[in-house]
Amino acid sequence: MSHTKDRLYDLSPSAKLVFKVLEENGTMTQSQIADESFLAKRTVRYALGNLRDADILHERVSFRDARKTLYSIPESVAADEMVGATK
Repeated sequence: MSHTKDRLYDLSPSAKLVFKVLEENGTMTQSQIADESFLAKRTVRYALGNLRDADILHERVSFRDARKTLYSIPESVAADEMVGATK
């Protein structure tokens, strides 16, 4: 099992869904994740916290609107996930 899969294994289903949404769509805001995943914003916020605690989330401030945070999956985590998928 890959390192990323190990960290994802114990996370909530909502965190796993948010991970997949970010993996498929790239960088997104919390609202965009909620719209894409059909999860409540509160659930997305909880899932993002779980991903942050598992150290598989990259976040940065939006240059367009400093009130918003942009979330993405770090390239190292995405590469780890790709290696695990090919085995």
